[in-house]
Amino acid sequence: MNGALPEFVKEEIVYSGRMFEVVLMTFKIGDKEVVYEKARRAPGTRLIITSPEGKILLIEEYRSEIRDWDIRLPGGKVCDSLEEYHAFLASGDEMLEKAKNAAKKEALEEVGIIAEDAELFSLSTCGASVIWDLYYFCITKYTEDPEGQHLELGENIKIKWVSVAEAKKLALDGTVKEDRSAATLLRFLETLPGN
Repeated sequence: MNGALPEFVKEEIVYSGRMFEVVLMTFKIGDKEVVYEKARRAPGTRLIITSPEGKILLIEEYRSEIRDWDIRLPGGKVCDSLEEYHAFLASGDEMLEKAKNAAKKEALEEVGIIAEDAELFSLSTCGASVIWDLYYFCITKYTEDPEGQHLELGENIKIKWVSVAEAKKLALDGTVKEDRSAATLLRFLETLPGN
C-alpha cells in the first residue's frame, strides 16, 4: 500500500454557511477508504499595485475579526457566497478570469483606481485541511477614479504608499498579518530590479 496514490471517491458537505463549508472527502488508497475533513471557502483575490515611482500600495483596514487595524494588500472575495461559487463551478467557466474581474472590482472599491489590466503573479493554496485559494494579481497600469474609493458598508480603509524597503520591513516584522500575503509580497519584491 505504500506509494499508492489516493483515488477520489466522493465528497459530502456536512455543514454549509454563507462563506464556509465543512466537507468530508473520501479517497480510496489501495483497498481501503480514508475520509478527510476539510473546510472550504470560495477563493479570494489580493492586489499588488505599484506606482511609476516604484512604490507599493498597501491598505490600512480595520478588521473586526482581529479587532484591530491591519496593514495588508487590497483585495476581497471572488464570489460573494458559497452558493455563487458552486453555481460558477457548475458553469464550467474559467475561475482565473472571474478572479481577474474581481481584482479589478476590488481595485476600484478599496483603492479608488480603475485598473487597465491585472496580471496573475501567483496562486496561493491555504493547505491540506483548508481549501481557500488566493489569486495574487499585479496592477501597474491604472487611472484614479475621480470619485475615489467605493467602500462597502462597514469598510474603513486608508491607502498607504510605501517604499520597497518599507514593504519588506512590514512583511517581515508581522505588521502585514496575513502571512501568505506577506510571503507573496516578499517574493514579488525580490523580482524587482535591484533586489
